[in-house]
Amino acid sequence: MMATAAVIVYALLWLAYALHWGWLQEVDDAVLQPLYDYGVKHPGWVQFWDVLCTVFSPAAFRLVGAAIVVLAVFRRNLRVILFILTAIGMSGIVTQIAKGLADRPRPTTALAAASSSAFPSGHALGVMAAVLALLTISAGMFNRRGRAASIVFGAVVVIAVGVGRIVLNVHHPSDVLAGWALGYLWFLACLLAIRPLPLAAVAAPEVEPIGAAADETPQARGI
Repeated sequence: MMATAAVIVYALLWLAYALHWGWLQEVDDAVLQPLYDYGVKHPGWVQFWDVLCTVFSPAAFRLVGAAIVVLAVFRRNLRVILFILTAIGMSGIVTQIAKGLADRPRPTTALAAASSSAFPSGHALGVMAAVLALLTISAGMFNRRGRAASIVFGAVVVIAVGVGRIVLNVHHPSDVLAGWALGYLWFLACLLAIRPLPLAAVAAPEVEPIGAAADETPQARGI
């Protein structure tokens, strides 16, 4: 159900831009203009959102993913390694391909520096895929309350980063919605293709202390 909705949302927004449907630009401009007017008068507000979007950027999540990969290597969890490398590590490639197909210019009222084209939002796509991937592999690592808290925190991060890109006027609202939709679809494709085991499901093998076998007496060995 959610996958179908995501496909419809992305396809509709892509067609709306490609076919120059007037309502899309009208809605986007209606949201961006007051945010731009407020941001010009309040530089501290702009800086806050710029820092937040940097701290929780796709690049930051790729660093987290790299650490998870190292941990998964020690735990010999190959599926987690492949899952993180694709869902998080390759989300940037998906973003660039999607951006190249649409080639939508960024808003002219941008309040922060941003490269490449606008549609879809790379931050929205990358953070959505990364948060869902991390929540997937962390299953079983927390109790019920901790699990609920991690889901809520992840949802807040995804929403906050998307909102931040709109507040900064570096993306149209439709870019962010499309990024969320495509990010979810990319995560789902990786999940179905790899079907990772939770990180806690495969424990590292126990290593017998050096000399333990040598110190064992014949009686202890049953001789």
